[in-house]
Amino acid sequence: MAQATTSSLHHNGLYFTFSARDSHALFFNPHKSHRPSNKLPFTHLSFIPSPPSNRRTTLVSTVPVEHVPAPDFNFTEELTRLRTLRSKLYKTKTLKDKIHVLNSDSNVKRFFKSDYYYYYKKGFARVLEALGLDEYELFLLKCIVAAGQEHVLVSGYGTDLDVKDVKGEFVSARSSLKSALYSLVEMIEKWDGSDDGEVRVNEIDAVALNSLLKILRDVDEFYDCIGGIIGYQLTVLELLSQSPHGEKIANFQNLDNSNSMGMQFVEIHPPSVLDLSQDTEYAAQAALWGIEGLPSLGEIYPLGGSADRLGLVDSVTGECLPAAMLPFCGRTLLEGLIRDVQAREFLYFKLFGEQCITPVAMMTSSAKNNHEHITLLCERSKWFGRGRSNFRLFEQPLVPAVSAEDGQWLAKGQFLPVCKPGGHGVIWKLAYDKGVFQWFYDHGREGATVRQVSNVVAATDVTLLAMAGIGLHEGKKLGFASCKRNSGATEGINVLVEKGKPDGTWTYGVSCIEYTEFDKFGIADGSSSNSLQTEFPANTNILYVDLKAAEHIASSKDESSLPGMVLNVKKSINFVDHFGLQHGVPGGRLECTMQNIADHLVNGFSTRYTEGVEEMLDTFIVYNHRRKVTSSAKKKRKPAGMSLHQTPDGALLDTIRNAYDILSYCDIKLPEIESNDKYADSGPPYIILLHPALGPLWEVTRQKFHGGSISKGSELQIEVSEFLWRNVQLDGSLIVMAENVMGSHVDRNHESILQYGYRCARCKLVNVNIQNKGIDWSSDKNLYWKHDVLRFEALKVILHGNAEFEAVDVNFEGNHVFEVPDGYKMMVTSGSSGFLTASHQYFCASMFVFINT
Repeated sequence: MAQATTSSLHHNGLYFTFSARDSHALFFNPHKSHRPSNKLPFTHLSFIPSPPSNRRTTLVSTVPVEHVPAPDFNFTEELTRLRTLRSKLYKTKTLKDKIHVLNSDSNVKRFFKSDYYYYYKKGFARVLEALGLDEYELFLLKCIVAAGQEHVLVSGYGTDLDVKDVKGEFVSARSSLKSALYSLVEMIEKWDGSDDGEVRVNEIDAVALNSLLKILRDVDEFYDCIGGIIGYQLTVLELLSQSPHGEKIANFQNLDNSNSMGMQFVEIHPPSVLDLSQDTEYAAQAALWGIEGLPSLGEIYPLGGSADRLGLVDSVTGECLPAAMLPFCGRTLLEGLIRDVQAREFLYFKLFGEQCITPVAMMTSSAKNNHEHITLLCERSKWFGRGRSNFRLFEQPLVPAVSAEDGQWLAKGQFLPVCKPGGHGVIWKLAYDKGVFQWFYDHGREGATVRQVSNVVAATDVTLLAMAGIGLHEGKKLGFASCKRNSGATEGINVLVEKGKPDGTWTYGVSCIEYTEFDKFGIADGSSSNSLQTEFPANTNILYVDLKAAEHIASSKDESSLPGMVLNVKKSINFVDHFGLQHGVPGGRLECTMQNIADHLVNGFSTRYTEGVEEMLDTFIVYNHRRKVTSSAKKKRKPAGMSLHQTPDGALLDTIRNAYDILSYCDIKLPEIESNDKYADSGPPYIILLHPALGPLWEVTRQKFHGGSISKGSELQIEVSEFLWRNVQLDGSLIVMAENVMGSHVDRNHESILQYGYRCARCKLVNVNIQNKGIDWSSDKNLYWKHDVLRFEALKVILHGNAEFEAVDVNFEGNHVFEVPDGYKMMVTSGSSGFLTASHQYFCASMFVFINT
């Protein structure tokens, strides 16, 4: 570990320091008071009392932008109240005891024990009876009131409100808690009514209430380790109180390395990495370990994110879609991930002659019907020829979104809190709760690789296999795949965390800091020349994890099972209220960061290390060229926008850059890809899409290509694994499609299973010259990242079943389609008369076709 300049801050019994090569240390002092001033209000949304009536007041919005705190509200007292309440609930053993504790809470008393409540007690009881609420559901409703979020139960009902227009856009409502009961009374009266229209309205209300109860149940049960609903809101307020824009400390003190002050401190260092781009021999060995260990590996996909920045919409129905459904290069992102897995399995089959199917666990959510869409995609694809039993889908709970100003839950209307997925970090506890770890063990798995669906290059060449191979072979507990960080990118950094304890011992471990937390740690903006970000590699959310180690943490009954809890309130929460109005409110939700499970996988030592400690850790980092590690299609390109970073357009360019690196090494001449801004208006200079089963290791892919050229404006798509290219000149479009890319499907237990190596299609091109008009690059209808383009001409080879196509010493000019039936081999050569000779062979039978060129 390189020596670095350090500084420190005393905070909560901790000393926290940053260190970086040739740069000044920066520090974060969590002990410094972050109690909010009077400018940080915490309010309760309620209604002014008025007699029940049939008149309904229509509001512009149910969500205020400006919050006016109640005169008697105190932020510190609210935190104390919730901490006390959570402590009391922890001590109870029965549900009845928990309800008794809640009944003693001041908020619950005011809400449920007002005079108005008792006056309508019988009517309210009828409502509860009609809805079939049980004791636990009543407990949940009292929890939401105790958490200070009673406005979710009452907002949206017609009462006389104190309405304040804010720039004609939002309306804020304020009054006492007792007024909440008027909405309940109105609901009761309507339920007693006989008008059919009124009944239908309240049937919808009942559905909304049941939906709310499900959300509350999920939050209370999943976050049981921090105190359920009460703990969720308490954690939100605690994180909100730590203002990232607080005062920075400029006068640093030097840290005595002897740690003689009896305080614990934390120091952050740039980590040492295993650079696969430099030590290629070790990279190849590690990748081989990964291939050999494939029967011990599973695959985990966190797919539950809402992907709001992508803005993906079904072109037919207008329905919002999850990121996994993005049609990138002709197929959904999820299909692309499965193809990458199959490519590794196919290579395993080619090396060892055995079929290996990797079990895949996918965390979904109900956001944008994520779970339903992904399930339907898998069913339509017949589980990708892998069998239903090799997939495990488990749904993450949605959590309430909160205002950035005061932590109040945002609501679209009565019983309708705005909810979002709780971050990828919930995957560990959820996997334990849902039995996913045991499912992996039942499949004989010891470790798993984790990748995000939006990263289209994560499985490129050796990176993923080498990371998994090192993890398995060296008995590591967690591995990161990393690369150089782009300046100003919305991605975290990997760090080496060093902790000195009061007893003189030390702990070390590799971890990460999310970009949303940079301000808290005093990390300068990435555009700064002396930014610490340049010293640290990027966190890419590509992981290797030892399943037993992850399960041990996930099964803990405290907050360690929810690693890296953060509240990112830098973005706007967009939603449509029950009036159909669009809103954008600064806010966030409690999120967990998946990779921060590393914080609980540190190693302890009796002495401090200045270098070499990484080799002894259970955590590690592999490093490679950025376009071999991460290129994400996670946000929609802005109209006429010049930036392609993290867009599907930019991801396509990186895919083509990787193809350039493969083919140029094989003595194939083709134009080099320039920077993204060169293609913001024109699209890519050419398109090359290679099926991952051609490798997936580039060393394997390069055995199948040698010599020739690819001209600017050309298109090459190879969808077959058994392929040979020798001295091919391409000026135009060449498309090779096969049904049996890696094998053929066989029936097993009434399921269609892909049998690797069985009846594969084949294509061989030797000394071939291809010239055609190819893609119409001038068409404004082309969507290159979808591979949805218009063509003037192309050479297409379509292989059915185990068909084969072979062309030797041939010139192809213009538009040609060669479709080879199952069981046939077509051979094309130049005839002595200048004609193309096409021979179809089926075992011993053959026929000849002459085509004038």
